[in-house]
Amino acid sequence: MSAHGSRDKPFAETRELLGRIDLGHDYWLLLLLVAASATLQVAAPEGDPARLFTIFLQAATLATAVFVTGGQRRVVRLGVAVSLIAAVASLVVLVVTGEVPPGLAAIVNGLLVALAPPVIAAGVLRGLLLERGVTLRTLSGVLSIYLLIGMFFSFLYGAVQELGHEPFFAQVAVATRSDLLYFSFITQTTVGYGDLTPAHDLGRMLAAVEALVGQIYLVTIVALIVSNLGRRGVTRQRAESAGAGD
Repeated sequence: MSAHGSRDKPFAETRELLGRIDLGHDYWLLLLLVAASATLQVAAPEGDPARLFTIFLQAATLATAVFVTGGQRRVVRLGVAVSLIAAVASLVVLVVTGEVPPGLAAIVNGLLVALAPPVIAAGVLRGLLLERGVTLRTLSGVLSIYLLIGMFFSFLYGAVQELGHEPFFAQVAVATRSDLLYFSFITQTTVGYGDLTPAHDLGRMLAAVEALVGQIYLVTIVALIVSNLGRRGVTRQRAESAGAGD
């Protein structure tokens, strides 16, 4: 066996194992990881351990996304490498400095979250165009993207607060992770309770962008997927039509 083949063997074995346990194209695990991350941000107390564990969860979410979407080998390796580097670097920062700065944590989490939706979208599109069609698995992938968008903006708000050295909200001096995530999802769904409002123009502009993105995604992508649940993929329809013609 060549040296190149030896290096690829562990990767091939991992893919085979994932296929046996039916993780390929199955977005339920991904949706659970996203939900777990959101729950941690709401329930965990403020502090370095929670910030570090949040980064670990976001890294695991990105790594899982590139695995379950069945992407190319190079993309999978790159996604896993980025996840590991982010997790290990954050741990090193905690060991060396004794803390995980909130601003740094927000930036790292935001980058990890921003990388996942394009990967998931590519996997969902492949499933739609090939043979799986629109299924509940497809819906779970689409919903994962929706939740990740809300989390991305929460981390973006946190980064603006920490790097700007001024309160992000008019009502509280220092917003917690829970405040930021709550405000993000309320803004994304355009509920707008008004108990938390941005204190400056940058925050207002970002909130407006999130509201627009959230609503456009909800009334187009999510609505389209839900309305087509159960329909077969393009490739499968063509194959069945060709078989019927014979």
